[in-house]
Amino acid sequence: MNATSFLLKGDLCYSVDPNTLRSVPNGYLLCVDGRCAGVFDTIPESYASLPLLDYTGHLILPGLTDLHVHAPQYTYRGLGMDLELLDWLNTYTFPEEARFRDLSYAKQAYSRFVEDVRRGPNTRLCAFATVHPDATRLLMDLLEESGLVAMVGKVNMDRNASPDLQEESAEASLAATVSWLEESAGRYQRVSPILTPRFIPSCSDPLMEALGKLQRERNLPVQSHLSENRSEVEWVKELCPSSHGYGDAYDSFGLFGGENCPTIMAHCVLSDDDEIALMRERQVYVAHCPASNTNLASGIAPARRYLEEGIPMGLGSDVAGGTHCSIFRAMADAVQVSKLRWRLVDSTLAPLSATEAFWLGTMGGGSFFGQVGSFLPGYECDILVLDDRRYNPPEAHSVQQRLERTIYLSEDRDIVHKFVRGSQLF
Repeated sequence: MNATSFLLKGDLCYSVDPNTLRSVPNGYLLCVDGRCAGVFDTIPESYASLPLLDYTGHLILPGLTDLHVHAPQYTYRGLGMDLELLDWLNTYTFPEEARFRDLSYAKQAYSRFVEDVRRGPNTRLCAFATVHPDATRLLMDLLEESGLVAMVGKVNMDRNASPDLQEESAEASLAATVSWLEESAGRYQRVSPILTPRFIPSCSDPLMEALGKLQRERNLPVQSHLSENRSEVEWVKELCPSSHGYGDAYDSFGLFGGENCPTIMAHCVLSDDDEIALMRERQVYVAHCPASNTNLASGIAPARRYLEEGIPMGLGSDVAGGTHCSIFRAMADAVQVSKLRWRLVDSTLAPLSATEAFWLGTMGGGSFFGQVGSFLPGYECDILVLDDRRYNPPEAHSVQQRLERTIYLSEDRDIVHKFVRGSQLF
């Protein structure tokens, strides 16, 4: 046995499926070589010699996954919340991201972002960097050192950006991406690359064609944005008149899911029936970003429909459209906005429950990384140990009630210990 094999005692709670929580008060989680080997009421005799970490009275949950975050935008969270998406990008996002060509600035900014995530409840993340290969590698280095598990993308954008950020051409963007991939190969144990065309409006057809070819050659995952804001969707129609929709535009370049192209599309607020059918067919992941969709006046994604249609889905903080890195905050937001959609938009789509929101933030989003986000046997041991007594007297509530209150009330200071793949971060 090694340091990632141990028994952990406490009040355990985890998802089995979107509608089922399992809780084991005063139970034991068995971690063997960084993977869950079962949850028990008593210690299995064959593992009694393992180290026991006793957190009696503490709430023990799987780590959370952020399926969509813009690391360089951390520096201006909370600004421009009176703007819609396209104006917000031009006013705040593009000028700020251009600053990341300066590696000293990038190191200062990314260090703050990574430390915030490290101290919070998220153990996995899919992050956009910027167009700058060196700064993107710097972000990957910092995430690797943090102990978190991450997919990181060098952003591609060769049109419709500010002159100091836009890449010179499709050829230049592709060359920078290939160089970044080759220089990153074999460098990391916990961080991996993900292809990141920013969105259709910022990538020319030749660039998208080249990225589609690159994806097929290297079997890389893909992340981008889809049907987020009305102005953006209309713009895509103008730019891609031969496509049947936003999703079809990605699909025409081979960048929209399928067996060999795992894909995350953030937002999906305005996806129509045809687009949803294609997402279901290709098993494209939805990164539901309720805070950002509210702050930038994009709308409310039909999360209930995606769940019912069997479309894979998780939650995204979408910093800086969202203002908090914690996916606990995204869980609470997802429940709240689903109630507004049910009440004001479509009464046939029932609001999300806290149980479903927790699944989205753990097992749902974690599945993009494999067996992640639960304490079921075989799952990687991403673990949060929380002291929830500040707002949750243990004797007054069941474990599941404590979880629900934790979703709404927890803060980073409540995290006592955090493990990723069985290794203790702090």
